[in-house]
Amino acid sequence: MKRDRIVELFRRLRALDPQPTTELVYGTPFELLIAVILSAQATDVGVNKATARLFPRANTPQAILNLGEGALKRHISTIGLFNAKAQHIIATCRILVEQHGGEVPRTREELEQLPGVGRKTANVVLNTAFGEPTIAVDTHIFRVANRTGLAPGKTVREVEDKLLKVVPAEFRKDAHHWLILHGRYVCKARKPDCPHCPISDLCTYRDKTTQ
Repeated sequence: MKRDRIVELFRRLRALDPQPTTELVYGTPFELLIAVILSAQATDVGVNKATARLFPRANTPQAILNLGEGALKRHISTIGLFNAKAQHIIATCRILVEQHGGEVPRTREELEQLPGVGRKTANVVLNTAFGEPTIAVDTHIFRVANRTGLAPGKTVREVEDKLLKVVPAEFRKDAHHWLILHGRYVCKARKPDCPHCPISDLCTYRDKTTQ
């Protein structure tokens, strides 16, 4: 996709949603970190239901350690892979308390050293909690980037690297949220809603839907 089309694409997405943000409910960087860890292979709606039970009881690393792994599992048992996620969260909380004074670190390297935190999760925290212009490529963004021709690539990392190159600086901080929401609600996996897509005329997808 040529630069003038990319600029127009993000101008339209910005006009529709000037201040996009995650649909995960959180109040602090730590709450966001826990929510994103829980969101792997789970819906934001499901995560929000679990954290609505968890956070009133424990929403700091020390509080979750005090809660214990067994009680933590009970709070998040409705989420897929909750046993492994509980183990990761307990281990992460211990590292945060022992090595970071209970605070969420603000560098990718430190974030990726936390159990259950990979590059995508680190990018979400850096972007959403700390305002860094990172782009976390999930299945929605991977699909949108390839389908529209915005930043085609065969791997998640390839798409991320291309997006960081082609997305103009003025849009980079919010690009992650615009693209994920577009993929979730408009450019859906099984049947994209091309007739109601605000960027359909800019998109290079050959098999556009008509209804």
